[in-house]
Amino acid sequence: METKNTVEQKNEKDNNDVLLSTQTVIHKALEKLGYPEEVYELLKEPLRMLTVKIPVKMDDGSVKIFTGYRAQHNDAVGPTKGGIRFHPNVTEREVKALSIWMSLKCGIVDLPYGGGKGGIVCDPRNMSFSELERLSRGYVRAISQIVGPTKDIPAPDVFTNSQIMAWMMDEYSRMDEFNSPGFITGKPLVLGGSHGRESATAKGVTICINEAAKKRDIDIKGAKVVVQGFGNAGSFLAKFMHDAGAKVVGISDAYGALYDKDGLDIDYLLDRRDSFGTVTKLFENTITNKELLESECDILVPAAIENQITADNAHNIKAKIVVEAANGPTTLEATQILTDRGILIVPDVLASSGGVTVSYFEWVQNNQGYYWTEEEVEEKLEKILVKSFNAIYETAQSRHVDMRLAAYMVGVRKMAEASRFRGWI
Repeated sequence: METKNTVEQKNEKDNNDVLLSTQTVIHKALEKLGYPEEVYELLKEPLRMLTVKIPVKMDDGSVKIFTGYRAQHNDAVGPTKGGIRFHPNVTEREVKALSIWMSLKCGIVDLPYGGGKGGIVCDPRNMSFSELERLSRGYVRAISQIVGPTKDIPAPDVFTNSQIMAWMMDEYSRMDEFNSPGFITGKPLVLGGSHGRESATAKGVTICINEAAKKRDIDIKGAKVVVQGFGNAGSFLAKFMHDAGAKVVGISDAYGALYDKDGLDIDYLLDRRDSFGTVTKLFENTITNKELLESECDILVPAAIENQITADNAHNIKAKIVVEAANGPTTLEATQILTDRGILIVPDVLASSGGVTVSYFEWVQNNQGYYWTEEEVEEKLEKILVKSFNAIYETAQSRHVDMRLAAYMVGVRKMAEASRFRGWI
């Protein structure tokens, strides 16, 4: 017989399981939209899930076997699209959940894609440049049968970057015996990358912050902002907020956090951070990530990893707006607590959709062989995200649901309809 503590622990574990929580909200969204149960059965898991073993010769002459994954959630709308992460904590369930989120993001910003996601269980911080290249090329060879410019288009994610995308594109082009820039996005500009791609996620978050601030009558100039995470998205975001006149009072990385109620010197911190976005080790007066999340601010941006705001700390959040730049930083229970407290949540599937939107722009440019200026990219991105934000906000208001459920309702509708028209359901 389960004790009360065992039940509570199980409930907490279920609440923190990113795949289960994603499926729970998708189920609610489909119910609200009036779809039958078979639609949920189709969309609750990826259509395809590939697990691969990648042998890599290490610099010391030994051979190490890495495990990699590629999930393709739903391709009813078009080819699947999504990043590849290199991280020691990558799991099959996480990759599945992330592929579903990508489908939702594509639906929210109305792209002709379904969601995909990939990952390799590794720690790139402990690998040499040449080892990373061999791993990247090995992964492409392992998944080559199910990816391609019209099938599944990868992109950067946690601990991957434009150099890794370049190696992967080169390996695919060698196998295909044809230059295939449209196989992957997030590439260097000289290999067919798009202006604005590197900062696209942060730019999209910034647009969402501006729209959310308008809804709460907060002036960005002088607003106190906390950014948890100082990697690609977090560092660009801190810079954009700083340049817009906001006070970035807190930032963090994997080793700790910095907080100053008068605002941090973001340009100095950007100069001092290493290639993995860590800077706090250079300082003595650091605080924990937990303390940072509960610190005084107007706008809190979790831009690190999953399950940072939970039932344990949601009551202590002091921000008026929470904008999720990371994937799944707030549990479902915490979402309910924050919403009940009147805190506006801009969910991850909306806030972090700038990356896939500009990835789409990159793919379009590759396909047509005509490239846009940075100003054109930013103008198109803003137009799409402002429209998407307002559609979700209005859905939340008219349907009397929280912003997360509203985003899922908007995001799931396109692939549900595409699956129906194809005769799958």
